[in-house]
Amino acid sequence: MKLFSKDETFFDHFRGLAVHISEAATLLRTLFENPANAAQISVQIKKVETDGDAIVHQINQRIDTSFVTPLDREDIHLLAKRLDNVIDLINGASRRVVMFRVTTSREGGVQMADVLVRCGKEILASIGDITKRQRMMEHGRAVKLLEEEGDVLYAQSVGALFDKDEPAIEVLKWKEIFDALEEAIDECEDVSNALESIALKNS
Repeated sequence: MKLFSKDETFFDHFRGLAVHISEAATLLRTLFENPANAAQISVQIKKVETDGDAIVHQINQRIDTSFVTPLDREDIHLLAKRLDNVIDLINGASRRVVMFRVTTSREGGVQMADVLVRCGKEILASIGDITKRQRMMEHGRAVKLLEEEGDVLYAQSVGALFDKDEPAIEVLKWKEIFDALEEAIDECEDVSNALESIALKNS
């Protein structure tokens, strides 16, 4: 019996959320490359976030109306929440750029956003391989390496704020932005861990 033979709809919804993560991350990287256009790009990211919320709502409705679910209901809730959290955190990072009136690009922001883009690709591939235990483990290792790369970039980027005589307000702005990016990357690892757990339990 296939893992999702009882109801393929949940799998489709998870894939939809993963696609939204990739879309939001790609937009965020563009935002950090071109912060002068942050206001317009942030609106697009917010749209992706809103669409993601709608998918989570559909998942919750489906859980309530399905007599038999393909996974434990708790696992479905957890995975949907983790996926949605990544999109929310990406949206939060973009909002900070707009709120803080950031107009100049910083290499650290672009690099950390690029890590999120690559995490998004791994998560999307993981959803497709959720029935393949070995492949899921490989995706998990890849996301872990990306999370570690994000940690290094975070430390370098925050440290660089103190290399020069930066205005205190700029240090505060960018420290909070880097914090938001790191949190989003960390949440990608949480998604990966949830996916690995599901694969192990159902393989």
